[in-house]
Amino acid sequence: MKKKINSILIANRGEVASRIIRTCQQMGIASIVIYSDIDKSANYVKKADQAYYIGGNQPGESYLNINKIISIAKKIKVDAIHPGYGFLSENVDFAKRCEKENIIFIGPNVESMEIMSSKSKARNYLEKFGIEMVPGYSSETKDLNSYLKEAKKIGYPIIIKAALGGGGKGMRIVNKESDFKELFIQAQRESKNAFGDDKVLIEKYISDGRHIEIQLLGDKFNNLIHLFERECTIQRRFQKIIEESPSPALNDSLRKAMCNSAISIGKLLKYDSLGTVEYIFDNNTKKFYFLEVNTRLQVEHPVTEELIKLDLVKLQIEAAQGQKLNMSQTDIKPIGHSLELRLYAEDPKNNFTPSSGKIEKFICPERDYVRIETDLDKESLIPIHYDPLLAKIIISSESREKNINKMNHFLSEMVILGIDHNQDFLKKILSQKDFINGNYNTHYLKNNLKSLNSEIKGSISPFLICASLYDWKIRNAKRTLLKGLPSGWRNNFFESQKTSYIFSNNEEIQFDYRFITSNKFDFSILNYNYKVELIDSSKELIIVEINEEIFNFHIIEKKNKLFIKNNKLGNFKLLKKDQYPIANSSINESLYLAPIPSLVIGILVKKNQKIKKNDPLIVLSSMKMESTITALKDGKVESILVKENQNVDALTELIKIV
Repeated sequence: MKKKINSILIANRGEVASRIIRTCQQMGIASIVIYSDIDKSANYVKKADQAYYIGGNQPGESYLNINKIISIAKKIKVDAIHPGYGFLSENVDFAKRCEKENIIFIGPNVESMEIMSSKSKARNYLEKFGIEMVPGYSSETKDLNSYLKEAKKIGYPIIIKAALGGGGKGMRIVNKESDFKELFIQAQRESKNAFGDDKVLIEKYISDGRHIEIQLLGDKFNNLIHLFERECTIQRRFQKIIEESPSPALNDSLRKAMCNSAISIGKLLKYDSLGTVEYIFDNNTKKFYFLEVNTRLQVEHPVTEELIKLDLVKLQIEAAQGQKLNMSQTDIKPIGHSLELRLYAEDPKNNFTPSSGKIEKFICPERDYVRIETDLDKESLIPIHYDPLLAKIIISSESREKNINKMNHFLSEMVILGIDHNQDFLKKILSQKDFINGNYNTHYLKNNLKSLNSEIKGSISPFLICASLYDWKIRNAKRTLLKGLPSGWRNNFFESQKTSYIFSNNEEIQFDYRFITSNKFDFSILNYNYKVELIDSSKELIIVEINEEIFNFHIIEKKNKLFIKNNKLGNFKLLKKDQYPIANSSINESLYLAPIPSLVIGILVKKNQKIKKNDPLIVLSSMKMESTITALKDGKVESILVKENQNVDALTELIKIV
């Protein structure tokens, strides 16, 4: 039955909430959002027509709390709820509750959601209809020995997957039987933490595979079309960071076969909304296998929007209110190429460790060829409680080559200072020959991590010069005596100042510089000499000439760290030696510290318990990433200094081993 939607409660936050608000505004629909304690001042809250407090920062207290969300929806009498992606977007109980309360759930029918809500359920259902899948096994019993037995039959390597949810959570690759138990338990625990259920399944792992997905769109009148594919192979921790369409791996024949397969699956499900069928594509055999159906809006949906010039959120809302599709398959005409990059708050040089805190400087150039999906501004706070996605950058044009070039240029101009992020890492990927030629698989980042994280030759010295001149200006401004003389002046003209900084990899570099005259300096760094002139400076911008080349540096200081960005050389972080804190996981081999702000989700040992080197001690979670603190030596647990479900700051004492 057709029912007009005049108001939508968005049961989500951040970037996706802002995205849905934009379409609501264009459709004349009132947008209502919810917010946790830490999201009170977020951009999406300011953009919405109404905003309501939902609870504490932990997702279970707020964005995963079905009763609270429904209560607010009933109180303000909304017509519909849009779940976005993540959180409750694929939660069948939530969809059923909406249906019970006569609130439109903007998603597919409950029956199709229920079948696809579990990867194991999906496998069992579709196998009956001959849909080809990777060999696998699942069981409701969760019996470890049963899984071990089946893994042996399937053959290693295998992949363990959370039965519920997505986003790469609860996944582990097992290369040999001896590793199975530990990784199985890890996957269960991560799945429980992310999705509230520890059910897992196992599948044969295709080592030379690509991740390709097909976008579907259906209505409540049994009309169903596909909106072509997205290539999502470039991933870290099983989570996508680059998506594009069309896929460089597919010819017309393969594309048609894959799209037809997705349509067949959609028809079996009587699919009536926006959804995505995901496949693993074997580079060697050119065969593709069903993985799962995401019964929701995808993070990477802008790739398709830019390719076919349609608003998928609008189409999703229209389908939910019972509107018939006003287009057929032949009406969908992809134009050119579309490319999306995900900008994350994380450190690629440190195992993609999430980064939280306040963004101190944010410059996003306005370019007519760039689409930005973000909730950031120059003072945004990135909390530890949620996904570390900062922004999605989307570019479309007539060719893949042009998109790569345009994206490179835009990344050079974009400035984000105050936290770690993967901006330079993404830019490096775009310059790699294999990526340019489309020759890669899901292992690409893992296999090329060292080269992708390598520094640009000759880039260190300009950053050190910038940092030195920044500190020089600050010292000059603070002086109260002999202001007529420059900082660094010596009776002996030839005497230099010695200074040093520490890189993020804890390596220290010492060098000399001396003031000449009129903002001119001589620098000696790593046996190279530099003639330097400070041309201009402000609080956050240093313009300097180095050996007759002009460099513009954006720079901010945060506690003991200097965050610096140059369009040509990229980002750099330096630590001041005299204030440098201990950043290792432990002060010594006895006292263990939290490496970053985290939530304690598991304490795996007890007081007075004997432990061996490499034994797991404590499990931490930060921005949906799980990490385990392990023992550095044999010993005994003297004291446990934290509790489960406790939020801890960086360098918080966790446990003591003697």
